[in-house]
Amino acid sequence: MRYGLVALVAFAAALAAVLVARVWIAPEPRVESEVHALIHKKLKLDEGQEQRIHALEADFAKRREAMEAEMRADNARLAQAIAAEHGYGPKVSEAVDRSHHVMGMLQKETLKHIFAMRAVLRPDQAAQFDAAVVKVLTQPAQTAPER
Repeated sequence: MRYGLVALVAFAAALAAVLVARVWIAPEPRVESEVHALIHKKLKLDEGQEQRIHALEADFAKRREAMEAEMRADNARLAQAIAAEHGYGPKVSEAVDRSHHVMGMLQKETLKHIFAMRAVLRPDQAAQFDAAVVKVLTQPAQTAPER
């Protein structure tokens, strides 16, 4: 009975860690999605721009997918560390640091991607693009809907 309770608590802690990581640590990339909506719906790209943007997006999608897989693996390691330590110990700390490193890499790659797309735009399009990026980055964070 006692071991079953310990296992249940460990499982609940691991599950909570994964949920925290997914909801608070790695939120949806708001900048990227809003900038892509601007590019594909509001800016009038010529055929050459469309092709170059499409190639940039395909390349970035592969890099992002690989980093997101790393973040999922980091979440699993964090869950294991929480289950093993039952508190904020050295393994939990190491797992958190590792996940932050990968998140930082993803943020840098996202910014490189955004600047690569900007380089494809004409000056009038780039001005609209810049305004959209600034707007998204300076808007207050949207809170998740209550469940």
